[in-house]
Amino acid sequence: MSPTTRRQLLLLGGGATAGALLGGCSSGPSLADHRGQTPVFDLRRFFDGRVLAHGIVSERGGKIARRLYATLDCSWQGERGILDENFLFDDGERQRRVWRLQRLGEHRYSGRADDVVGEALGESVGPAFNWRYTLQVPVRGSVYDIDFDDWMYLIDESTVLNRASMSKFGVQVGEVLISLRKA
Repeated sequence: MSPTTRRQLLLLGGGATAGALLGGCSSGPSLADHRGQTPVFDLRRFFDGRVLAHGIVSERGGKIARRLYATLDCSWQGERGILDENFLFDDGERQRRVWRLQRLGEHRYSGRADDVVGEALGESVGPAFNWRYTLQVPVRGSVYDIDFDDWMYLIDESTVLNRASMSKFGVQVGEVLISLRKA
């Protein structure tokens, strides 16, 4: 066997081994992991009134790209809610997003906002809530459709930790970490 053939087989074997190892790893969080846990995250109860947020946006490699502060003013009328988010980033940029929320059932919600493509869908189990949606994100004069896998974890009645993975074409491009606290 030639040295080139041996190298090719080693690379193929290494790739297969890496694929098998990665295939055996968890594909990420699952709502089922939180079944039966407390406290139970009631989206309408937590997002009612004013909520303050502090967070970071990181690039794919983990480098912190921005820091943020936000106020969220939230109200509900029956099964419909408004979540008015006002962001201030460390570079002085301001953004506003107004979510129109709809309770679909016991633990399921939908949401729409002007910069959300289509509809966000979310579900909660135990202390966890997961949103999935596509957001139009402005970057240096262009706008990109970025997919969000947004996880919120109720820590106590006043605190939620939020971790959102951002991806484009299935490749993670960044992450947002936010601490939310009822005012």
